[in-house]
Amino acid sequence: MMTRKLPIIAVATAPGKAGVGIIRISGPKLGPIIQAIFQKTLPRRQASLLTFRDGVGDPIDQVIAIYFMGPASFTGEDVLELQCHGGPQLLELIMKRCLDLGKADGLVIAEPGEFTLRAYLNNKIDLAQAEAIADLIDAQSEAAVRGAARSLQGEFSEDINDLIEEITQLRILVESTLDFPEEEIEFLENAHARERLKAISSKLTALRAGAKQGKILRDGIQLVLAGAPNVGKSSLLNRLAGEEVAIVTPIAGTTRDRVKESIVLDGVPIHVIDTAGLRKTSDIVEAKGIERSWDAIRLADLVIFLKDANQEGGLGDLDDEGLKSEILKELSPKCPVLEVTNKSDLLLISPNGGAEQNNIFISAKTGAGIDGLKQRILEIVGWSGAQEGAIVARRRHLDCLDRAADHIVKSEQFAANGNSSLELFAEELRLAQDNLGLITGKLLPDDLLGKIFSQFCIGK
Repeated sequence: MMTRKLPIIAVATAPGKAGVGIIRISGPKLGPIIQAIFQKTLPRRQASLLTFRDGVGDPIDQVIAIYFMGPASFTGEDVLELQCHGGPQLLELIMKRCLDLGKADGLVIAEPGEFTLRAYLNNKIDLAQAEAIADLIDAQSEAAVRGAARSLQGEFSEDINDLIEEITQLRILVESTLDFPEEEIEFLENAHARERLKAISSKLTALRAGAKQGKILRDGIQLVLAGAPNVGKSSLLNRLAGEEVAIVTPIAGTTRDRVKESIVLDGVPIHVIDTAGLRKTSDIVEAKGIERSWDAIRLADLVIFLKDANQEGGLGDLDDEGLKSEILKELSPKCPVLEVTNKSDLLLISPNGGAEQNNIFISAKTGAGIDGLKQRILEIVGWSGAQEGAIVARRRHLDCLDRAADHIVKSEQFAANGNSSLELFAEELRLAQDNLGLITGKLLPDDLLGKIFSQFCIGK
């Protein structure tokens, strides 16, 4: 797919019945295919109402055809867009007819993501913008939609490119000093290198913080409700979801499989998973559900460990600590556990004060304490609530930013050693720059000699 230059075709609208369906064709030269379909040329960037006919000349549908001549198109190639009526069988019939008419010119069905890939390869968008298209389609909240739209418009890429440019300018100074040692200048002092490096580090720190928020917006949070049987996990799921999505009975072991419901808290998608009560059982079906509960716990971003306030001891059974220890053994190192005590409406004593004052007390039945629980969930996962200007980021973006930050830290350490470590200083800058370049897919060439001569007066 990376190298083929054939014209491609695909349905651009979602499967199913609709008022309008769109078929898109892209290729280096679409003139012959357009002529074969309509027996005429089409004006550029104008909507034409035309009759689409089958092989014997009978009309299939009236379509609106729009021709975008490359490179002024989404893919950078010639693009033909056909707006038809949105019946699945109709779209299939038109697709088949187009493939027959375009066979001589090599027209083939597009592979997944190939239109966007061609836009990237033809420098219409960078890699981060290409990923933002998929993120915009998959967005699970209004905040995620707006964040993906900002990334698609290039806001995230601009921040990355600005940072790369600042590192490049600093590299130019370093490389020029290494190439011309006879100048005998105290580079770090005269070029204010340490100050410039500190500014780069501050901007990178801010960018990493924003990207972490963006990843939360994109992926959401896997929140697992865990605990012993009959502590109110299903009732809490229903309360958080605002509807009866899980069966609730007084019988322990009612939930025998994972029940998942997605909600949105302050713009953040939260995927709440209600699990089977964790206990030893001889029931084969319940045991299978408990096994799946442990699988969900191992993959969680946050686990709410739910306890019953009215079991023995008044504030939870002593077995809770043993169960909590078992859960902690199965969790990933970065997954936090939030202890929540349910059924506070039945307490005969006040939940305030004492050893349990750090616990969150709720009543899934009455809704008491639920707002505080929601706020605490957002705090634990690191959501700052700053949606203004937020972008959507991926795990790979965070990894690249983290690696770049590590190299900047090392470059600061070498800068502290003075001119004696300039080569290592320059190398760490290069590695930081390369990792940032991986985000947008536009790695700068390592040879900076031409840029040095054009921007820096060497011979004076």
